[in-house]
Amino acid sequence: MSRRIQSSTMACANTFAFAGIDAVPVEVQVQITPGAPALLLVGLPDKAVAEARERVRAAFSAMGLSLPPKRVLINLRPADLLKEGSHFDLPLALGLLAAMEVLPRDEVAEYAALGELSLDGSLNPVVGVLPAAIGASAGGLGLICPAGQGGEAAWAGRIEVLAPPDLLSLINHFRGTQVLTPPAPSARADSGSCPDMRDVKGMESAKRAVEIAAAGGHNLLLIGPPGAGKSMLAARLPGLLPDLDPRSALEVSMIHSVAGLLDGGRLVMRPPFREPHHSASQAALSGGGHRARPGEVSLAHRGVLFLDELPEFPRQALESLRQPMESGHTTVSRASAHVTYPARFQLVAAMNPCRCGYLGEGGRECGRAPRCGEDYQNRVSGPVLDRIDLSVAVQPATAAELAHAPSGETSTQIAERVARARAIQTARYGTTGPVCNAEADSQVIKLMPDAQKLLEQAMEKLRLSPRGYTRTMRVGRTIADLAGADLVSRVHIAEALAFRHRGPGG
Repeated sequence: MSRRIQSSTMACANTFAFAGIDAVPVEVQVQITPGAPALLLVGLPDKAVAEARERVRAAFSAMGLSLPPKRVLINLRPADLLKEGSHFDLPLALGLLAAMEVLPRDEVAEYAALGELSLDGSLNPVVGVLPAAIGASAGGLGLICPAGQGGEAAWAGRIEVLAPPDLLSLINHFRGTQVLTPPAPSARADSGSCPDMRDVKGMESAKRAVEIAAAGGHNLLLIGPPGAGKSMLAARLPGLLPDLDPRSALEVSMIHSVAGLLDGGRLVMRPPFREPHHSASQAALSGGGHRARPGEVSLAHRGVLFLDELPEFPRQALESLRQPMESGHTTVSRASAHVTYPARFQLVAAMNPCRCGYLGEGGRECGRAPRCGEDYQNRVSGPVLDRIDLSVAVQPATAAELAHAPSGETSTQIAERVARARAIQTARYGTTGPVCNAEADSQVIKLMPDAQKLLEQAMEKLRLSPRGYTRTMRVGRTIADLAGADLVSRVHIAEALAFRHRGPGG
């Protein structure tokens, strides 16, 4: 008898909360019982979720529906998990409609839903549709989402997606008076156009460093006076990188979906390029804020994070890069939870040699030289600099070079060499191993005896840390890959050491 009473007064809908890019299942339980008219919402909702009650009331009213004059209790299970975001509007509405017997309970329970309701019942876009679709697919559920995001959800593969423009269309679909057409996957994101390397005159050493960085995924530091071309070189590095493999493309797209940056639901196929201003805070770089959103290090996952004017960034913000540069992920810690985001990015940084920018240029440098250069570069800590694989001094092109130097190689020509080097690395590490040499275990990098001896001598004379020793090996492996060599020889290690950072006077 009690089971029959419970069945007649309770209904459930499914949705998700987000912990990083992971979709955590949440069950919306709706119970309607006799009592004083009230709509109660429990289960640790934040303010946006609590306000969903009024949006649902207004949407029902726009369709000519009203809540029953009874006690309505909505529980979001698990009750100890914080529920954040306006995407809970639609599952709350579906749970209520099922409990009111407007919609069939069994059919509603076969879907997960997310979407924000307008007061007229139309559905607005929300964040996290792609990871929610993948979570629904893993749980054997279909997905209901706003019409503009159906193409994003369809990327999850074998999953039934309903993408209604408004709540009334969804009700009509369930009642059999209207059929919602399954959406097709959105187009892939436009790769856009990158500046061409052929526009860079001179600066052969710097262009070589950029090519090595692209081929092995290595961190790069460009040091030079104002106007020398540091930002120009950095902007051309993304054009040398190969497209993301399917696994990386899906992972990057999930991060951008959670951040609300997945343009039109289109899958990201090119490595992202992020360039935050030097006024960015620690939370902006590493992630955080009120709802623990992904920071720039995560938005640059499998791509490039470009930090121009590196010493001008807050010291605390730069220090927060140390852990993700090593581990490939960042954790945002809160009293109630710890949220982890992927953050396997390639750092490219640029800086002037000193605050005035003209250290070593005779009459143009300030009166505090060379001390000003040491003070300025010391604003970037040793542990951060030790994680940078390649450092190169960018010298401005002369007037003669700008006027008469022939055009260099195009980005397409360099990208072909980079692609061949990356293919060698994929063959070496396998599709499930490291993506590039920058992530490789030092145990799999074999040096010729003379190369090993040179590296040991350099570690002693240049006082390389164990991390610096390993990173130099990785750069040497990339240089060998660009040359098509099976083994890392002395000349490859010598070039890698030439690009190792040595400080203002090194």
